[in-house]
Amino acid sequence: MAVGARVAGVEVHLPSRRVPTAELEAWVGPFRPPPGLLHRLTGIAARHVMDADEQASDLAVAAARKVLAATGTSPDEVDLLIFAAASQDLVEPATAHIVAAKLGVSCPVMDVKNACNSVLNGIETADALIATGRYRTVLVACGESPSRAVRRDVASLREFLRALPGYTLSDAGAAVLLTAAETPGILASGFAADSRHWAAGTLATGGSMHPRDPEHTYFTLDAAALKKAFLALGTGILDRTLAGAGLGWDDLAVVGVHQVSLPYLEVFADRAGVPRDKLVVTVAEHGNCAAASLPLQLARARESGRAGPGDLVGLVGLAGGVSLGLIVVRL
Repeated sequence: MAVGARVAGVEVHLPSRRVPTAELEAWVGPFRPPPGLLHRLTGIAARHVMDADEQASDLAVAAARKVLAATGTSPDEVDLLIFAAASQDLVEPATAHIVAAKLGVSCPVMDVKNACNSVLNGIETADALIATGRYRTVLVACGESPSRAVRRDVASLREFLRALPGYTLSDAGAAVLLTAAETPGILASGFAADSRHWAAGTLATGGSMHPRDPEHTYFTLDAAALKKAFLALGTGILDRTLAGAGLGWDDLAVVGVHQVSLPYLEVFADRAGVPRDKLVVTVAEHGNCAAASLPLQLARARESGRAGPGDLVGLVGLAGGVSLGLIVVRL
């Protein structure tokens, strides 16, 4: 009898168009950041940008098709489809319906949204539902389209700094297939949040608060407030989750950490005690892929041989709101 879920496959889809940081700097105006400033602040050399006629669902479908093909799974075998992303095609209906229609999947669907922790929370949801026996095969699909929310019209340094997160973000798709297993593959998970700081970083358009104001169609960030929020939240949930599983960072083959910039990745790893040689660094080459960041790191770790069948992998999520969490997976 199945008692839990295992990760049967992970795939990513990255749009072929790559925009170098120097090219992005040239887009911004009338305030022009000093040449090289963005790279110095973020460590990001380039990011991926999808075509004008593509949607977040298209990126999710491309990755989902890859994972179904790689695992020999037919669309008819998928019992539940979860769309897990900060992005969405529409406010209504759930983007999961659009992904399912494009993919040819006929099963229950839902969206799981928690900023850049959406995929981690999608995995957590899938694991819990599989453990109950409700579903046996769950597809978690992610499509991130943040290039649509990048501000180009910047009049001052202050505006530039508030718009900065948009310049780090990258479009990407990812898919994680979870299946029922007698030996669980999700060994531990733990999450914490301090929601008092939700206003530190926002993309406010489309909801009841700012349904139509064009000024709210761009990412904004109060970097000092966000840093303060994460410092207050601390990393105790990571320590407790590892300890509860009888593990330490050294027991893991690799540790994926959500990557918003290269400097912050290094700062966070030091604070959390994650050995630098355990990290899978993708942000410099691919930018901040939002909720697709952790699947991308896991896929790269597998492709490079740094993590394989039987290995333990840690996935650490950080998200606006703010929230922090860890899932430990046996591949």
